[in-house]
Parts: sequence; C-alpha cells; structure tokens
Amino acid sequence: MVWTGTWVAERLGVELIGGEELPALLGLALRRNPKRAHLLVSSVLGKHVPQRPSVVYGSGLGLGVRVRELLGDEEAARSVVLGYAETATALGHAVADGLGLAPYLHSTRRPVAGVARAGGFEESHSHATSHLLLPEDPKLLAGGGPLVLVDDEFSTGNTVLNTIRDLHARYPRERYVVVALVDMRSTADLGRLDAFAEEIGARVDLISAAAGTVRLPEGILEKGQALVAEHEKAYGAPGADAATVAGTREPVRVTLDWPEGLPDGGRHGFTPEHRELLEAALPDLAAGLGKALETDREASAAPRGPGGGRGGRGVLVLGFEELMYAPLRLATALEETGHDVHYSTTTRSPVLAVDDPGYAIRTRLVFPAHDDPADGPGERYAYNVAGGGFDAVVLVVDSAADTPELHAPDGLLAQLAAHVPRVVLAVVPSYAPTVVPSYGQTVVPPNKPTASEASDVSEDPEALEAPEAPERSSMLPEPLRGPAFSSYAPEEVGWLLQDLSGVELEAPTEEREEAIQSGGAHYAESLPVEYQPSARYQDLFHSALEGSAARIARAVGTVTETVLAERPGRSPVLVSLARAGTPVGVLMRRWAKARHGLDLPHYAVSIVRGRGIDANALRWLAAHHDPADVVFVDGWTGKGAITRELAEAVKEFEATEGIAGFDPEIAVLADPGSCVRTYGTREDFLIPSACLNSTVSGLISRTVLRSDLVGPNDFHGAKFYRELAGSDVSVAFLDAVAARFDEVTEGVDLDVKELLAADRTPTWEGWAAVERISEEYGIHDVNLVKPGVGETTRVLLRRVPWKILAKRGADADLAHVRLLAEQRGVPVEEVDELPYSCVGLIHPQYTRGATGADGKTVVSQ
Repeated sequence: MVWTGTWVAERLGVELIGGEELPALLGLALRRNPKRAHLLVSSVLGKHVPQRPSVVYGSGLGLGVRVRELLGDEEAARSVVLGYAETATALGHAVADGLGLAPYLHSTRRPVAGVARAGGFEESHSHATSHLLLPEDPKLLAGGGPLVLVDDEFSTGNTVLNTIRDLHARYPRERYVVVALVDMRSTADLGRLDAFAEEIGARVDLISAAAGTVRLPEGILEKGQALVAEHEKAYGAPGADAATVAGTREPVRVTLDWPEGLPDGGRHGFTPEHRELLEAALPDLAAGLGKALETDREASAAPRGPGGGRGGRGVLVLGFEELMYAPLRLATALEETGHDVHYSTTTRSPVLAVDDPGYAIRTRLVFPAHDDPADGPGERYAYNVAGGGFDAVVLVVDSAADTPELHAPDGLLAQLAAHVPRVVLAVVPSYAPTVVPSYGQTVVPPNKPTASEASDVSEDPEALEAPEAPERSSMLPEPLRGPAFSSYAPEEVGWLLQDLSGVELEAPTEEREEAIQSGGAHYAESLPVEYQPSARYQDLFHSALEGSAARIARAVGTVTETVLAERPGRSPVLVSLARAGTPVGVLMRRWAKARHGLDLPHYAVSIVRGRGIDANALRWLAAHHDPADVVFVDGWTGKGAITRELAEAVKEFEATEGIAGFDPEIAVLADPGSCVRTYGTREDFLIPSACLNSTVSGLISRTVLRSDLVGPNDFHGAKFYRELAGSDVSVAFLDAVAARFDEVTEGVDLDVKELLAADRTPTWEGWAAVERISEEYGIHDVNLVKPGVGETTRVLLRRVPWKILAKRGADADLAHVRLLAEQRGVPVEEVDELPYSCVGLIHPQYTRGATGADGKTVVSQ
C-alpha cells in the first residue's frame, strides 16, 4: 500500500522520521498558507481523512485512560481538560471521556454574545490564529488541580506553551499534562518543555500515541508555495467543480431529540454530568438517524458505489469545523447498530488537493462559510468526500450554522448532493449559556434561528452585549529567539516581533526618501536596502571596536549598575528598543550576570516615531511580568524624539488599556542630548554598533509597521537576514566589549557613585541645538536633523543625506562618518561650538535628481 506522504516527500524532500507506526498514522499534504508549507494529515483524527468513528474515538479514549493512570483518581477528579479548536475539539472530548472525572473546555474562534473571555492565545503558523476561551462557569479554569491540554500534534510546542504561560499568569497551578496524538518535536525543541516547566515552577508531563520528527529541507516554504501554485495552475482543484453524480434531490432533514440543556460541545464547558446525559440519549438519537437513512434509501433507490468512487463505503457522518464531538458520538452510535460508517468534518484549513494515492488529500469541496463567522465570509472545505464512494452523507451542524448560506446553490449541501446520492441534514441546537453580566442581571441569549424557523425574532442588543472580561487575553505568541530568528543565542534576547523574512520590503534609498518626504509613505512601511560595507569600512569598524571596547564596557557597567541601584531588591526586566537598543540590552544582561549572578529577562520591542510603541508587546509584557520591573533600553539619545514618543505612548496605553506601572524613562548607553536620567555617559562618542545595520544587531532589520502586514493583534514586524551570516559581527561585538568588563570595574563603581549623587535632571540641550540648526540651515523640520555620531551614521546608511556637520577637533570618533560621506558624495562642514561630535542633515526637499548645497546631485553609491 502506498504511503500517503509519498507525493510530498518525493517532490520536496520532506522526511518523516520515527517508528513504523508513524506512516500509518500520518500522511503529508501541502498547505495553501504563507506561514507553513506542509501539513501532517492524521488518519485517526477524523478531520481531513474519513475514518471509522470507533477508531477516532478510541484514539482519544486511550490517551485519556493513560492520563488518569498518570495522575491517579484523586488528581484526575481535580483536573480540567482543554482542547484546541478546531482540529482537536473532539480529540480533547475523547481524552476527557477516557479520564472520566474531569470537565472539558475547548478553545473557539467564534465569539458568543454575552460570554466574557477567560483567556486566549495565538497559534502562530495557523491560517486563523486567534483562540478564545469562553467557559460558562468563570471558575472552571481557576482551580488548583492539573490542567490537561490536548492537541492533535505537538510539533514546536509554541501553541501549548503560549496557552500554559497565558493561563499560568491568571490561574497558577502546580501541574500540567500535554496530550497529543503524535509528538513531532525536532531535536532543537526537545529540551524546551523541561526548561519551560522549570521557568514557571510547575511540572509539565507529555503523553502521546507515537513520536517522531519531520525533517524539512532548506527553503521548504518557498518551494512548497511554488509547487502549490504550479499544481493549481495546471490541474485546478480536484473534486471542487464538476459533479460526478446527478444529485438533484433536496436533502432530508432529520429532527434530533436532543436533550434539553445538553451542550452541543465543549465551547462553554462540558461536565461529567453532561457526558452521562449524552450517553443515555445516544441510542435513541442513532435510531432516529438510522430510520432517516433507511427511509431515504428506499425513496432514492440509489445504487452503491457512486461518484466514480473506489467502491461503496456506506455512510459518511460529516461534522462541521469546531462541532466535531457531537457528530463523532452520533457516528459511533450508528456504527454500534451495524451501519457501515465513516466520519470526518469540514474545516477552515486551506490545503492543496492532489488525486494521487501517495497524497493524503485526494479531493476537496469548496463552499462559503455558513455560520456568520466573526472574521467575515470566506471559503471552507471538505476533503476526501468527493469521489469517496459514499452511499449517503449525514451532515451534522449546530443551529447557528443552519443558515441560508448552507442551503444556497453554491453552499455545502449542494456540493455534497453533487457528489453523494443521498444527503441527510441533522441540526443540533447551539447551546445558549446562562451568563451573568457585571451589573448582576442574568441574561440568556436566544439561539440563532435556523433557516427553517421564523426570522422575526427580536434581540435586545444591550442584553446581548458581552460583559467585560475580568482580564484581557494576550492573544499573542511567544517571543522569537535565535537561532531561528537572529544570530543571538536564545537566552540573550526574546524578540516581541513577527517574522516578515519572506516579504519583499526593501526599496532603493532615493525612492524611500521621496515617498517619505512627499507624505506618500511612512518610513516604517519599508526597509532600506542593507548597506554592504567595503573592506576599508570593515577595517574601520574593527579598528573602532578595538579602540573603544573598554570605553563602551565602562558605559555598559555604569548604566547597568545605575539601573540596579535605582531598584533595590527587585529584578529588572530589560526591554530594548529594537534594533539599536538590542546590543546594549544584551550587554547590560551580560554585565548583571558577570558581576552579580543575575539572569535578567531581556526582550526587544518596536517603537516607531509618530506611531508609538507596539501596544501588543506591552500587553504581552504586562501578562508575563510586573510592569514596574520593566526598564526600557536604547543605544543613545539624539534630540530625544524617541524619549518623548515613549512617554506619550505609555501614557496613551495606560489610558486605553487600564494597565499601569510602566516607567517611560529610557536607560541608554550614551545621552549626548541630555534627554534621560539613566545613562552610561553623556559624551557623544563612537559606539561601533552604530556603524553597521543588521550585521551588528543579530541580523535583524529595522522594524516594520504596515497595515497589510501587521494586524490589530500582531506584533510589529522585522526581517531576519540569514543570507548575511558571512558578514555578521553581532556576537563578535558583544564578546569584544564583555571581555573588558573586569578591567573597568573600578571606574564603573566611581562613575555610579558620582552619578547617584549628581543632579541628573535632563536639560534637553540637544533638542534646543537641533531647533537652532534646523532654523539656521533653512530646513524647518527637526525630524530631518539627526544629531550625534550614531544618528549621523544612520543618515548615511539609510537616508539621503544633504550634508554633515562635524565638530572641529572630533576626528577620533568620525573616521567612519567621513568615509561614508566620501562614498556618497556628501560634503562635511567643520563647525565650532557644536554640542555633538557631528550632526547629519537629511536632504530637506528630496526628489530624485535633487541637488545638494554644492550643486552636485546627491547619489547613493
């Protein structure tokens, strides 16, 4: 028998590594998804591949029994089981059934009127990422017993760890159990679970039916996307268009005698008592379905084996997205009465279909969403149904999904009727939780009317308005870390950013400048082409590093010791402003560890002039740390624009979010503009990390904020320039400075003693100087005046410079500035009484072809 992963493995070089049972459990397909190329297709989950319901249900039951054996009956009775939407909702239910003593809840992507959110999280690789937790009983997750988390696969572990971290901050407990059909972690991910457990101070166990890993070749995402595009262009979507059976009969609607008060699933919680109620009702429910199937068979007298299928396969019970458990239990009950039954469900997941025995997804049906989803209309899919040879299909939906879209000419019912001779529709009533708004009035939102019911039900919008959740969900992923994102070691910094490495964002410097100054684009909407230093410039960098490493080390020590002295008895959380602040944050972390044995958390966040700091990053930080412990870190100050930007952004965040405690003060290595109180020095000297771009900042780009790439629940973006690894000096810079820590200790102690006794009130003299220069040179826009060695270097590397003002006698720190100015044909003007070593002036009215002060065209060389 051909393995259903052969097609993908042969074309993309994907390898499934593990025991002999893995190929029987998993096939491979290609996602139509920009975030991940491959899809592991389970043969026992009942999502994409029709399977015997007893096999699907039994897989989860067996895992649940193992969890009970692990915990013991006493702890099992105190536990709560949490499953993941949409794929693992029935699997989680089955695990809870096997455990036998615990209530069950699954995450959902369907907000429900009147129900407050108890939490949420993101699934970073998914096509639809936001998960909500909406228990009817707000205390469901608040107990101290074990939390059992169930997903179909455990690959990187990101989704599960996001959930635990989010819930642990709200409802801390001592034990978690992670359950998956397959454990597919890579070697690099194997230690994360233990490290995470130690970090939060809890025990985390993992139970799976099988284990292995997937070996992915380099460039799998791009190759997979190209293969999908090529195949769909050549062959289209098998099974999605032409009908293979003349299915013109209307579907038969069967009325289920669903027990009153029994939830249709675990969206709002499902207790052991609910389970007993369902078990008692299943025989009658199955009998009703069986009678409808027999009546319909007699009426249609349809032959077996329709649709060009591979032999008659009896009945397919087809569930609907998150509604997996009720259809599965109906299918198992039908199977127990002697029917030939398979089970699967529809899905949101877009997957390429290839009609080949060596591919897991043979056909797909495409139809519009029919449950009025919160994220708007869109395509939905049913895989391996068309051409499956089924005599009949029983479609089970909840009443919220029994809409005109379901019955439309292009809707799911019509698609099924085109490929299967008999279609039966069974509608389960959508459970309406009893909710108690904050003002104390009990409100029971009515069920959404079905397509067959009257449509004149009136609803009071105020009565249905959801109460404010007690705590806001972070809805955000874990920080990105090296080596997957950046060349820094994973413990050095966590990037609260999203990876946009696959997006083309670079534009020629002159085009960017014209767009920025014309108002056609914000500077954070694109990236400059990365400057590639010449051999001469690289020599200057290394020379500058060798000559200034001790000076930088002393400034690092001074600012770190000042931060620690200002927070006695507390452990600071370093939050650097990406990307110039990141090397400084790493060095401050290294100093604290070398001098005091402190292992300070360090993150990098985005702040954008005119747009503020990334509010989602602040939400994440507030969910995981005390905001009062956060110390914002940057490399240097110029005129203080970012200092002001941060203060305004934090003020707005507090007013909007109601989360207080963040101190907008920035700790910097150098403060030549006299804009902050916490600094290593106020001298304007050469910091070698300012000389380069990504190659001294972990190979990370400047941050990006663009509405088509960064949604309301996303971190700001950035790129990881892996291709520049050969030129990377990020770690070399850190090591060179850290190597000088011991020799500067006495000087640091002296500096800190003097600073703590001094008046460090900012004078903002830098801002005053910039305003004067702006007027004196006729620029009339302080944003085009970039003071200090660091900012001047940025002008020469990223913008269209007009001229450079150099303080007479400051040659020691300006060799690289003069070289860059020479390479770009920019004049350097010697100036007396300049409060900075140099100032870079961006061309004040730039269009391509604009001329500089000396009449020469400004060009990028």
